Amino acid sequence: MPTRKQRRRRAKEQRHEYEVVYLDAEGNEVEVEVDADEADVRQSPRRDERRDHRQPAGRSSRRDAQVPDPPTWRRSARRSLIMAPFFFAFLLIIQRNLASAIIVGLFYAAVFVPFSYGIDKLVYRNQLKRLERR
Repeated sequence: MPTRKQRRRRAKEQRHEYEVVYLDAEGNEVEVEVDADEADVRQSPRRDERRDHRQPAGRSSRRDAQVPDPPTWRRSARRSLIMAPFFFAFLLIIQRNLASAIIVGLFYAAVFVPFSYGIDKLVYRNQLKRLERR
């Protein structure tokens, strides 16, 4: 049974008629001549032609169906460069010493790269295992 939102959306689709127009050089709306084949494509699909998107309870189809990107060192280094100013700001607030905040912040940013890569690799393997089970 469709939800109230789905019923309203379906009713709205059926009560509106859309025309394809474009603006010419003078700014006037001009209707586009549409072939019969193209008109069939532009109409919304009928209920029986639609695919059934229902999934079993507790399953997220969009997230599980995505093929994950393999981990890369470049992506981990980029993530580290994004996090480096936050490391620096946090250390500057805690230590109140500019030189030590820079040194320790750079160290944390350098250590963050392999940890980030390792986490990405772990997540990638888990997603591949989950996809293989299906």
